[in-house]
Amino acid sequence: MTLLLQISDTHFGTERPQVVAALLRLVDALPPDLVVLSGDITQRARKRQFAAARAFIDTFGATPTLVVPGNHDIPLFDPLARLFYPYANHQRAFGADLEPSFESADLLVLGVNTTRPYRHTDGEVSMRQIRRVAARLEAADEAQLRVVLTHQPVAVTHAQDEKISCVDASARCSAGRARVPI
Repeated sequence: MTLLLQISDTHFGTERPQVVAALLRLVDALPPDLVVLSGDITQRARKRQFAAARAFIDTFGATPTLVVPGNHDIPLFDPLARLFYPYANHQRAFGADLEPSFESADLLVLGVNTTRPYRHTDGEVSMRQIRRVAARLEAADEAQLRVVLTHQPVAVTHAQDEKISCVDASARCSAGRARVPI
């Protein structure tokens, strides 16, 4: 059986050492096959916060990790960085891919970056992302557990977002077998 460990909202920069230590004890007791970090890895997207998060991830050794950014992982108080290179510190720590994936014989995990530099609190999923995820889920092997990893909940939060609702995309997936979460 595959064990996936999902960690969210670590907010490095405000982390509590006793909580980090307890999590590491859990990892030692139940070693996961995959660790996923689903956003808000840092409190304010600072280099030293990402460095602390990277050091934390490195304690997992050879265990594969998959990391997607959250709204706290793009600069809030530096408008130039937010506009021109919002993911620079994230990518420095975790690599260029903001929508990584993992696949094994029994598991398919697809990362979706729901953050947008122009929207600080609410996420967004584009039609391109919906189509990509829906196509990949539809093509998945029957034996694979399919997981879509996002930071923000995938739901319509603003009236103007209804036109790109995941409901339409999920209806197109084959026979209801693979669905985009809503």
